[in-house]
Amino acid sequence: MTAFDLDAYNEQARNGPCFICSMLAGAPGYEHRVVYDDGVHIAFLDRYPTLPGKVLVAPRTHVEDTVGHFTEDEYLALQRVVHRVATALAATVPTERLYVLSLGSRQGNSHVHWHIAALPPGVPYEQQQFHALMTEGAGVLPHDPERDERLAAVLRSRLRLDHPDRQNHPDHRGA
Repeated sequence: MTAFDLDAYNEQARNGPCFICSMLAGAPGYEHRVVYDDGVHIAFLDRYPTLPGKVLVAPRTHVEDTVGHFTEDEYLALQRVVHRVATALAATVPTERLYVLSLGSRQGNSHVHWHIAALPPGVPYEQQQFHALMTEGAGVLPHDPERDERLAAVLRSRLRLDHPDRQNHPDHRGA
């Protein structure tokens, strides 16, 4: 694990632009490895993962309330994407337990997003749950662009192949 500058991260989250909207606009410094994009929702690898393969899922539209700013159909559509991405992640990395949660605040990281993280088998109980997800604990996994691209490619492939309507899916790339 690598140390994480939580103070700098909090400063950026609270006073900088929305990281998801910046990524979607192609702003330098906000690049992420996208694993799923259906034009309404996007899923991408976390830049600061505490567990291998941690993925974030978000609506493309800037929404700040996890329930109140969605119609029931919009919310359920987003949760279907969360389910699909979580299923693909669990099929890709060793998984004892999947963690799925929405974090953020209107004071920072306000764009609604869900974290999906696979707890590897064999992690001692004391290092699971919130401890496994929090950067202020053991830090973050070392940055490895090649590993991340391999993982992203496998996830993209699984998500295309598993889609019930592959031929008409916006993310279909000839798989």
